[in-house]
Amino acid sequence: MRDRFGPLRKIPLTAVLRACGARPDRYDKAKWHTSEGPLSITGTKFMNWQRSQGGGGAIDLAMHLNHLAFSAAVRWLEWQFPLPPSASPDRSSPRRLSLPPPDPNQLPAVTRYLQQRAIPESLIHSLVESGELYADGRANAVFLLRGKENQPVGAELRGTGPVRWLGLAPGSRKNLGYFSLQAPGATASVLCESAIDAISCFLLHTACWAISTAGARPNPRWLPALLAQGYLVYCGFDADDTGENLARQMMAHYPVVRRLRPCLHDWNDVLRSHPQPTLPLPSE
Repeated sequence: MRDRFGPLRKIPLTAVLRACGARPDRYDKAKWHTSEGPLSITGTKFMNWQRSQGGGGAIDLAMHLNHLAFSAAVRWLEWQFPLPPSASPDRSSPRRLSLPPPDPNQLPAVTRYLQQRAIPESLIHSLVESGELYADGRANAVFLLRGKENQPVGAELRGTGPVRWLGLAPGSRKNLGYFSLQAPGATASVLCESAIDAISCFLLHTACWAISTAGARPNPRWLPALLAQGYLVYCGFDADDTGENLARQMMAHYPVVRRLRPCLHDWNDVLRSHPQPTLPLPSE
């Protein structure tokens, strides 16, 4: 287990802060403005003077900013910052998939959250009716990952409360499938970092097959099969350092993949600024 946690603790604190929506202070390089108040960092240490709380390493910081227990913070970091295979734990015996039970009573909260993200109610209802989306007992939005024969192989979880939270259902095997939306007759696919980004990209672009990679990663195991089908594939990862770096790695693996960069940080930001689907994909 030490091999699993060691690389996570070494993730730069600045990267964790940005992933949590924090903003660097204009004048003090060590100071960041977060949802928990001003925070200062020194190397691998951080201190929230307003709350008299501090810690060391990325796991402690993720726990502090996202109000997560240790195990949930580890899952969040693994989602946000995929590790290279050499740093990943031995997963020779994968955990059994454990999807959270649906709770229809929490669906209104999930619907309101997604509408706040500029996703139309009609599309939300369509995803719910098709079984691709549901609410669990904690009001998380659950987006199913589907693999061969359309069988669930995992789920992306999105917290819809005041705490920003992303994760995967225990036992999810995101190399075996994905969440996606496909327009009839689509000839091009855009790979996005999350289900909400895939939905946003689908709404923005015509004739698009939008696929979530469930976290930015350069070489999903299912990508060669997708390319073999003849689709023009775009890497639509976020317009940040992580997205750019992993997009370059993907295009180095697969030179036929092209970069499609959102004009803002991610596709949902673009959707909220341009709610009409008026952005055609680049031509071949």
